[in-house]
Amino acid sequence: MAIPSVMILPMLIVVFAGVYYVYNEVMRFMSKSMVRNKVVVITDAASGMGSECARLFHEGGARLVLCGPSWDKLESLYDSLCSGSDPSTTFSPKLVLLDFSDMENISEVITEIEESYGCVDVLICNSSMKVKAPVQNLSLDMDKTIMDVNYFGPVTLAKGLLPLMITRRAGQFVLVNSIQGKLALPFRTSYAASKHAVQAFFDCLRAEVEEYGISVSTISHTFINAVTESTTPSKTQPTNPLWAYISSKLKTHGVSPSALAHEIVRTVNWHRREVLLAHPIPWVALYTRSLIPSFFFAVVAAGVKDGHMDEQLN
Repeated sequence: MAIPSVMILPMLIVVFAGVYYVYNEVMRFMSKSMVRNKVVVITDAASGMGSECARLFHEGGARLVLCGPSWDKLESLYDSLCSGSDPSTTFSPKLVLLDFSDMENISEVITEIEESYGCVDVLICNSSMKVKAPVQNLSLDMDKTIMDVNYFGPVTLAKGLLPLMITRRAGQFVLVNSIQGKLALPFRTSYAASKHAVQAFFDCLRAEVEEYGISVSTISHTFINAVTESTTPSKTQPTNPLWAYISSKLKTHGVSPSALAHEIVRTVNWHRREVLLAHPIPWVALYTRSLIPSFFFAVVAAGVKDGHMDEQLN
């Protein structure tokens, strides 16, 4: 009996939905199995994104080394991960105090990380310090602090763990970076500069360590939606129509900690070299910056004159 033509489209939708569901279930299972027993180091692990990332790797059976500047927050994360987990399929995380704004004891920290399990399979550099201010309001001391946290910290840690990976001829570095490592915007002079610098370092590192079987991945994302955005409209609106549209998109579109953490797991599993998590506006801005820089600069300058860019960008 022939199938009525009116039923073809609904049936196709059901079939594709079923295939998509099966695909997601298979990928989720493979993601967990691929990280099992791997030693994964996460910096700033007690942050929103870091804790979500730690949860996914912990559930997948990874051996975690959780780093952060606050011992209380690390212990709280430890308790939340271990409570209710199956000790036969998961490992109790190791905790290491690590504050990139204080680099004096970094060599001892590196030694402690190496001795936690004797090796490191994956280093996830998640730490980040943000500042938003006109350039004339930022002191050089603040510039240096931002560079310590966003650049010198991850770089020092990566260089400290690199010999261990070279000896084993295996390992992976994952840099969780901002899109401003590729696209500099006003009122982010120090922040954007630090993100550009660390992006360049890991890009160079990727080429240098490939012969040792070590992979380097960078994930560039827009701002993280840590909390639900307020739906209350701003009291004053940008007067420039083009910038009003762009700023509204920048304000309402970000990435959730959960989505970013899942992308990190996929990146670790498939050794993706570069990932960009962004909605269409930043993508267009990146291409415009490269292909039509004068137009890009004019739009950005219009946003600054409007006085609203510093409120809309993170």
